[in-house]
Formats: sequence, C-alpha cells, structure tokens
Amino acid sequence: MNIRTWRQRCFMLLPITFIGGMLVARAADSVPAQLCRIEVVDQQNGWPVPLVQLRTTHTTTFVTDNAGVIALDAPELMGREVWFDVVGHGYEVKKDGFGLRGVRLKPEPGKTLRVEVNRTIVAKRLGRSTGAGIFAESQKLGRELDWIESGVFGSDSVQNAVYRGKLFWAWGDTTLPNYPLGIFDMSSATTAVQPLAAFEPPLRLKLDYFRDQAGKPRGVAKMPGSGPTWVSGYVSLPDKTGAAHLCGSYMKIRNHLEIYEWGQCVWDDAAEKFNKLRVIWTKSDASPKPPTVPDGHPVFWKDKAGKEWVLFGNPLPFLRCPATFEAWQDSTKWEVLEPQKSLSSAKDDKPVKPHSGSVAWNGYRKRFVTVFMESHGKPSTFGELWYAEADSPTGPWGKAVKVLTHDNYTFYNPRLHPEFTPVDSPILIFEGTYTQEFADRPVPTARYNYNQILYRLDLDDPALKPAAGK
Repeated sequence: MNIRTWRQRCFMLLPITFIGGMLVARAADSVPAQLCRIEVVDQQNGWPVPLVQLRTTHTTTFVTDNAGVIALDAPELMGREVWFDVVGHGYEVKKDGFGLRGVRLKPEPGKTLRVEVNRTIVAKRLGRSTGAGIFAESQKLGRELDWIESGVFGSDSVQNAVYRGKLFWAWGDTTLPNYPLGIFDMSSATTAVQPLAAFEPPLRLKLDYFRDQAGKPRGVAKMPGSGPTWVSGYVSLPDKTGAAHLCGSYMKIRNHLEIYEWGQCVWDDAAEKFNKLRVIWTKSDASPKPPTVPDGHPVFWKDKAGKEWVLFGNPLPFLRCPATFEAWQDSTKWEVLEPQKSLSSAKDDKPVKPHSGSVAWNGYRKRFVTVFMESHGKPSTFGELWYAEADSPTGPWGKAVKVLTHDNYTFYNPRLHPEFTPVDSPILIFEGTYTQEFADRPVPTARYNYNQILYRLDLDDPALKPAAGK
C-alpha cells in the first residue's frame, strides 16, 4: 500500500465535519481499538517531549515522535502491568528504591496513558527537523496526517545562509530509503527566513528540498574527484555592484575522514547547484597540511572604524576577511585569528575545551553568544553542549554553562539560528546532529539517529545568568 492510499483509508476512518461548506477531516479524538496511546510530557510546562525512549524488561524499545507520542501495538503488553525504563537525554523520572528510572503502566487497547518527565537540562527539546517518520507514531493513531514525508532518512551536519530572501540549508552525507549509500555531495533545501510559527513542540519544519527529475532529493555540490564532497562556511556576500552571492568552501574526502582537497564554490541560481570556483589546496608530500580556509560557520561583525567583516569559526572565529564577495575570493585578504583555547565552567571553573559549534550576535543579550560541543566531555565524549557570551566575537569569552547532555550518544556540530526569532527575542534556537558515531557502541535510536534535532534556550532563564559575567 503506498502512502497516498494509506492516507486515504485513514481519512475515511476519521470523523467528518463541515466548515464553511467544505468537507473537512478532523483528527480522531479516540484511539484506534488495537493501539494504546502513550504521551510523554514535560511536567514543568506540559509540552510534548520528543526522543524519549520507553524500554521493557524484554528489551523492546518505543520512542516518542515529534508530538511526544508512542502508538503502542505490542499484544503481549496489553492488559497487564508493565515496567518501562525511561531514557530521555535530559528528561527523566525519579529513581526507585533500586536506583532505576522508570514507570509502571498498564497498557490497554484504545486507551491513552500519560507519562510526565522532569527536564534536568537548560535547553528545551523542540524536535527533529530531518529524517523520516517525524510524526510516525501520531499517524498510526490517525493524527498529523497532513505531514508529508521528505524522502530523506538521515542528514549530517547542517549549514545555513540567508540568501536572496530565503534561508538556504545544506547537509553533509544524507541517507535515503532505497540503498545504504545515499547522497555524498550535499543535500539542500530552502525555507522562509523565519520558518517557525511557534517555538514550542511539536516541531513542524517543512523543508523544500532540491530534487531530481524523479522527485528525489539530490546533491547540489558534486565536485571533480573521488569521494564525498562536503561544503562548509556557507555565507551570502555582496559583490562591488551589491549583488549577492552564496559562497562556500568545499572539501574532498577519502579514507573516511581524510581531506585531500580544499576549494571554493559559488551557487548557480539557474542550475540550482554549486559550481567550482577554484582549488585552494591539494594534499601532497610537499604540502601535507592545508592552509586556514573559510570553514565552519560565519558571523558578521563591524569593527570600531565601521568596517564590516565576516568571521569563520567552529565554534570560535579562526579567520576573517572583509565582508565582500571579492575579498572572500582573495586569500591575501584573509586574516588568521587565534581563538580562545578553552573556557571556564561556571559551575566549578574547570576548563572546557570547545570542539565544534557557532557564534552569533544576540540582540536580546546585546552580546555575542555561542553554543558549542565540548571536546571529550562527560558523560558523553562528544555529546555535551555549553553556552557562553562575549562582547566581541573574538572574545574573551566568559563563563560557560552546560545546557545539554547525552547518555552515551553524540550531538555534534551545533548551529545557532538567530534568524529564526525577532532581534530582541529572549529565545535562542540551535540544532545539532544526533548520532551514535564516536560514542561507546550505543544502540542506535530508531528514526532519530543521524539526524538534526532543534533545541530552545530561554536567555532570561536564571540558569544562564552566570554566563553574563555580572
């Protein structure tokens, strides 16, 4: 049965009403007779919580979708008391007398059960923005039926740039349903610059992917040479006439993570893809290490003389050039910076070494802010995220506050989204890649693994006050 036929059948089962003379299907208030609906909510605000796992004593795992819902369909669990371990990466329930965190539920067909969890992290989880089955559990229950699948199963490390009135998105290696080897030359999509109507879950971020003639998502940055192409340093820059150009630095990859070429590329509006501009460096015995290039995530900044610069960092800036298309192409205009090697934890003053992330100006704090992943953090080696502030993008950066943690899972390459919210908003949105890579052999989380998850920081939260340095 294809997805259209499935939706039509679900539609026929839904209650029908007339609004303004139109026949409209509304979401069913009842639960399908063979299923038990479990909703997981944040006890502090009642928001649904995505990415909460309920695990039985016979190692069956159920995971909430973007609506915080599980459609339980296991016959052996119905009508009896069942223990579920609760695993939520920053959302938890109290320990029992044996130190176990879980709940006892009695699933019954057609019933709805509610699990309240306590948020122990500063960031608030909004939901998954990429991948398949974002509302799969809800759709089994006859809800969220207007959500359309993208055809993408997994997306690595996001890049963003506001270009010609749209927000351009690009991701690294991308998993598709038809074969284990997917897109290895950057998948891409566009949205409105402010794509979210609200900053509460459930998250519904509709991405308009660039597709091939068959309608499948396609790569947009195929460069000559073997191996994947990754593009970084996405930025829109004006030329001397004022015309905008979407720019990027590409790298060619071999042997899993070995970079053997760096170059620059520019977006072709007509062809809707990146074209190679020039090669900056090719690996050789005479030149084994690359020069510093416009890599990572950009941030714009004006110096005291009023000159505008674009700074590139991952997270803290390590290179800058005048914010023009011509200067970006001319490596003699690039200035290498020395980023701060570590920040101090606001909790205990221990050094925190940044590994990846981004920097942005924040109108509410009237300072530059960063969210970054810690290098070799605890409890997860590459799953601990921190927040900090500075008066300048080059620092010095003040005390860092941990805002997100993971239990043996990786959350790398976080990206701030200052463009999502009004300039003076206290809400700061960021995302990152949730993946089993570089963790200690965790069980991959179904549907969520190797995808992007969005979080919200409330900058007026007292927990972030130590970062203000006041």
